[in-house]
Amino acid sequence: MYDFKGQTVIITGGTRGIGKAIAESFLKTGAKVIVTYSTNEAAMMQFKQDNSQLTENIDIRKLDVSKYAEVEEFFKYIDTKYGSFEVLVNNAGIRKDSVLAMMKESDWHDVLNVNLTGIFYMCKFAVRNLMRKRYGRVINVSSVMERYAFEGQANYAAAKAGLSALTRSLSKEVATRGITVNCVSPGFIETELIQDLPDKLREAYLDRIPAKRFGCPEEVAACVLFLASKEASYVTGSTLEVSGGL
Repeated sequence: MYDFKGQTVIITGGTRGIGKAIAESFLKTGAKVIVTYSTNEAAMMQFKQDNSQLTENIDIRKLDVSKYAEVEEFFKYIDTKYGSFEVLVNNAGIRKDSVLAMMKESDWHDVLNVNLTGIFYMCKFAVRNLMRKRYGRVINVSSVMERYAFEGQANYAAAKAGLSALTRSLSKEVATRGITVNCVSPGFIETELIQDLPDKLREAYLDRIPAKRFGCPEEVAACVLFLASKEASYVTGSTLEVSGGL
């Protein structure tokens, strides 16, 4: 459906789960894909193996998006090797769930640092590059938890709600430069992030979903591709929910 040949796409947290599905979807459209990962070497190697026939279009970089200096160096590398890019997908994220009264201070800060501050760092350097060419697509992967804020996820929900506001604000700042900034907000998607749910909780969540099933990563990737396309040039500052009707 889409043709991204000649375009360079950056995807954080791109070697597993939703990020992997997004990366592989872009690869199928002919894009050059730069994926980052933080610590999971096994997932990185599996991603490389699964896409071994497309190695000429893949660049894998280790990056902790919560570290300003690392993000700055990453974009220096991008400027030096590629000069420019067209699409940034901010997908890297973590969860450290706990009821607020018992939540460790470090768990609060870790989740906010990766899920919100890290996206601020990525966007800060990305838009500087994109404004020079007066074209770009920034897609931030959020979560329906920004609206539902389930118990035990105060840190995660706060970060995702902040991400939605950041997206709307940034979209206004760069709109005249041909850059769109949007969110994709997945609901319950079959990835390792929900594999640890007890059976009773899985059943309870399924009961809340009108579609009566969890989504798959490829369904999220399809929405990301649309927002990254030239056809979506008049869509900015929006949140596209992929939740089965939650």
